[in-house]
Amino acid sequence: MAATEDVGYIEHPLLAEEFIERRLYQLQLADAAKQGHTLVCLPTGLGKTTVSLLVTAERLQAVGGTALLLAPTKPLVSQHADFYRDALQIPDDEIVVFTGEVRPEDRAELFDSAKIVIATPQVVENDLVGNRISLADVTHLTFDECHRGTGDYAYVYIAERYHADADQPLVTAMSASPGGTKEDIEIICENLGLDGVEVMTEDDADVDEFTHDTDVEWKRIDLPQELLDIRDGLNEVISDRLEQLRELGVTKATSPDISQKQLNKISAELRKLMDNDQSEGYQGMSTHAEIMKLRRAVTLVETQSVESVRRYFERQRNAAESSGASKASQRLVAEPKVREAMRKIESFDDRHPKFSQTRILLAETLGINNGERVIVFTESRDTAEALTEFLGQHFDTQRFVGQGDKEGSDGMTQTEQQETLDRFRNNEFDVLVSTSVAEEGLDVPEVDLVLFYEPVPTAIRSIQRKGRTGRQTTGRVVVLLANDTRDEAYFWIARRKEKQMESELRKLKGVADEVEEELDDDQSALDQFDDGDASKGDGETTATPATNGSGSSDAESQPGLADFGEVEDEDEPDETDEEQATESDANAVDGSDAESEDSDGTDSTDDDTEEIVANAGTDTDEVEIVADQRELESTVARDLSKREGITTRLETLAVGDYVLSDRVAVERKSVADFLDTLTGGDRSMFEQVGDLVRNYSRPIVIVEGDDLYGERNVHPNAIRGALSSLAVDFNASILRTADESETAELLDTIARREQETRDREVSVHGEKSTKTTAEQQEYVVASIADIGPVTARSLLEHFGTVEAVMTAREDDLQEVSGVGEVTAEKIREVVGDEYEP
Repeated sequence: MAATEDVGYIEHPLLAEEFIERRLYQLQLADAAKQGHTLVCLPTGLGKTTVSLLVTAERLQAVGGTALLLAPTKPLVSQHADFYRDALQIPDDEIVVFTGEVRPEDRAELFDSAKIVIATPQVVENDLVGNRISLADVTHLTFDECHRGTGDYAYVYIAERYHADADQPLVTAMSASPGGTKEDIEIICENLGLDGVEVMTEDDADVDEFTHDTDVEWKRIDLPQELLDIRDGLNEVISDRLEQLRELGVTKATSPDISQKQLNKISAELRKLMDNDQSEGYQGMSTHAEIMKLRRAVTLVETQSVESVRRYFERQRNAAESSGASKASQRLVAEPKVREAMRKIESFDDRHPKFSQTRILLAETLGINNGERVIVFTESRDTAEALTEFLGQHFDTQRFVGQGDKEGSDGMTQTEQQETLDRFRNNEFDVLVSTSVAEEGLDVPEVDLVLFYEPVPTAIRSIQRKGRTGRQTTGRVVVLLANDTRDEAYFWIARRKEKQMESELRKLKGVADEVEEELDDDQSALDQFDDGDASKGDGETTATPATNGSGSSDAESQPGLADFGEVEDEDEPDETDEEQATESDANAVDGSDAESEDSDGTDSTDDDTEEIVANAGTDTDEVEIVADQRELESTVARDLSKREGITTRLETLAVGDYVLSDRVAVERKSVADFLDTLTGGDRSMFEQVGDLVRNYSRPIVIVEGDDLYGERNVHPNAIRGALSSLAVDFNASILRTADESETAELLDTIARREQETRDREVSVHGEKSTKTTAEQQEYVVASIADIGPVTARSLLEHFGTVEAVMTAREDDLQEVSGVGEVTAEKIREVVGDEYEP
């Protein structure tokens, strides 16, 4: 890869002429990244994407194959695609974009023909689990914003599959802020299979040439007495509730300034009481929930906008009036001091003092100093809405929020987001008020001021936000702090973590070789991903070996599930699978895949799925497991997809969560989900299992989790009754597993037994049952004011018809069990008020 010294551009057969500016530090990073799986750390705005593009160009030229670039949000994917199409001499139609808006069938075809695929990780994860695409020919994989590569985030799964499946793998991972400690950074490297670390900081001479100073300052603000009085009143209630918990013996603290860490310890103590079936545990957990709600209200009063507090209290009132409202919500809105706080907020005719300070800073930047653009960041969608309206009276202001709709606020579509950024970049307006959606990676234009409406208590987000300024000219960052509030605590936490991260990056730069040695010694070796027994996940089983009476391991002599004989069911229907089943049309449309959502809903679910049935099993010697699309929220389907001898297929199943053969289908419920189905919901557990039984002769219900009788305040006899009914009345097998890993082991074993030992095929033939007239009537009434199915049945039994329920007076409604004054009033309000769209 050569550079044109005269004009300062990089020359390469695949690069557009005079497009990529020659920067020595980018060339050095790209050269290192070509040598092996590399973490590239570079300050925001200095061209991490360019580094990856240079590696991609060299890799495609030298090796061929396909390049895959993953970015966490749709706007970021779109931005990368535009850059790659401009920078590379590759036909635009060979640089394809994958999001959930592209049909799965189309993605499979496009992936095979593309040179470069730019995608959100959730879509690629879904396609891998569903066996739609292969990574075998991918010769360069880029993880953008790789600090997300922890826990169950899709990056981790994709990295493991890539190292296992690719013929010539090469990984480049990029971030301006990979972690707060050396250990955090090493975890990212382990999860993504990286063995090299390259760090450039603003202290490096080559980088310093392209950066400018960013002055960080903070403005201290005093709250008016009215807001302090509201805050103090709420704190008194918190102290009172903590005193109640102190009497239970789970804490000694009663100060409203109690830390979240202490509250987590209290929760753990309360759970122990619940595990012992002590009523004090349930009572205390409800009080704990009330404290959390109160703390949120205090934070909004101290640090946000009056409007955000009003909206929060309104949501709490609505929650308390809904059917099945928690006692914590009901007590909260009934508490006199909380009601007084609500009244004071409603009558407060001024704005939070941060509003006026924001206006002053913008006037100074855009007016006195002749600045052009400002970004204001805030944590709260409600505050963003209120700020946009307030600042719009003085400046040309636009909001920038995520795609998810929230109560009282519509999200922005991807098109609207892109149009807003384009207009901002073209100087069509002055001020962008943004939630966290604009923090990460987006090519937000250079601005004169980044204003933190509140401090951010994490180093990564703080660094990302400050990266919006200081790229081309000297920039300014201002943080607003309300004195004697949580703002101060958050500020110092972020400041400490940020300095720690900067220090760790400098250390990491100096000890990169040492870190690489540790990675080589300790993390899973990349060349070992293709090892392992066919019945195991990653080469080792997670099951606990059986023991004999003496306690010694006797696992090898114990029979597996597949070794036991089959007992014929006398009641099993004689008709063939074809007579039992209704298979889907071969061209049935697969539902779109759900994508991740950042804290403000950057990626919302593309919910254009249909209730479909799957095709017959594929022609393969491997065992096939069909999983419902929605099961991707767990790790079970991902676990199964990594196992040798197992082929997973994704469908939007009408019945069940997993299909293991022509006669075995599984409904998987976590303990929490299982208990939810007993206490309400659009479809009860019995309706779901009823559908399962009607379509499969061997229906299975898996209940996953350890604390079935202690998870919720549900009487144990109710749980036992439900389990008994499923087994006896519905003839369903009830199996318990401890966690998702054990569930995957069980599904693996049953599928192998059915398809290998019993020579049965997979056939998906389920359909939901049509609701009866009575069920439809219950559904209509249950939807009024969210009263729920139980109260709906009581109302219908009392009045006889839906029409009679709708026309009943409040006094008559209150005669029905479960309908109080608030619910009756809400029903009449919904039914009788004039429609105002």
